[in-house]
Amino acid sequence: MALDYNADRGGPAQPLLTVRNLVKHFPLKKSWFKERERVYAVDGIDLEVLKGETVGVVGESGCGKSTTARLLMHLIEPDHGDIIFDGEVVGSPELPLREYRRQVQMVFQDSYSSLNPRLTIEASIAFGPQVHGVSNKEALSRTHDLLARVGLDPRRFAERYPHELSGGQRQRVNIARALALQPRLIILDEAVSALDKSVEAQVLNLLMDLKEEFGLTYVFISHDLNVVRYMCDRVLVMYLGKVAEIGPVASVYERSAHPYTTALLSSMPSIDPDNRTQVAPLAGDPPNPISPPSGCRFHTRCKFALPLCSEREPMPRELAPGHRVACHLGDPATGYVVSEARRAPAETVAGLP
Repeated sequence: MALDYNADRGGPAQPLLTVRNLVKHFPLKKSWFKERERVYAVDGIDLEVLKGETVGVVGESGCGKSTTARLLMHLIEPDHGDIIFDGEVVGSPELPLREYRRQVQMVFQDSYSSLNPRLTIEASIAFGPQVHGVSNKEALSRTHDLLARVGLDPRRFAERYPHELSGGQRQRVNIARALALQPRLIILDEAVSALDKSVEAQVLNLLMDLKEEFGLTYVFISHDLNVVRYMCDRVLVMYLGKVAEIGPVASVYERSAHPYTTALLSSMPSIDPDNRTQVAPLAGDPPNPISPPSGCRFHTRCKFALPLCSEREPMPRELAPGHRVACHLGDPATGYVVSEARRAPAETVAGLP
């Protein structure tokens, strides 16, 4: 099946997806005695996704990763900010939501609840193209071809129902369904986290093969830092609705500049007995997103925090081409030097530089 992608409107150098100051606050029930509170789920995200790359999004549970994914898909409306797809504002007359959603698809974490239990696998995959005006014959032909591409024989699986498939098989169906509309960008929200490791490896390799074959771009959300290092070209680190650090995977993993990123990386499991975490790099839970801390949101858990960190929010600054960090640590304006601050005791976290 030859995918009929739209021609690049801005050429290959133009980012496929640009996000500017994306904000989403969820209001809580109003009280008679105090002002209406809000959950600061996503609070000012800036992001560019280049054509053909895979951008990873990592962070603790509750940091806003899945909310960001749903905002990018316009499953929930942002309170503020712009989403620009290949040079055109999403929702504008030039790029209505219907056309945007044809070019951007999403694979969710729960492979079973993502599928309609009353529809066969064939019907689930063909439904999207049919809604967008593809003939039934072409939609079914595309469905069978995609089932074969994701490793499921259409003669065996097309007429089955979701409950008759394993978790890995259902996730392959979800990937085929996402490809059925011939998208340019796929958002993968913890798409492999519910699978066992052997099946996870198969699905990851499948995703990489499909990306190469169809010229796809991925936004890959995961809590598994090893998977992100394997899959992604760049990584964005989120903390409490904010971007803490973003940059090429090799740069962030080897020369992390934000204490939160360093703590996340030190929590990665290691089979090397000389490079194992002896003491938890972070203590306590993230602050309440209803009333986040002032200044830098990480300062309540940061061992390098200065009085300035609670008073002023750090602005993103560029350390190297494409590598940005939002931290007062190492900022020439603060005079707090990275090489001095990151001299951690050896008995605290073994293996850190």
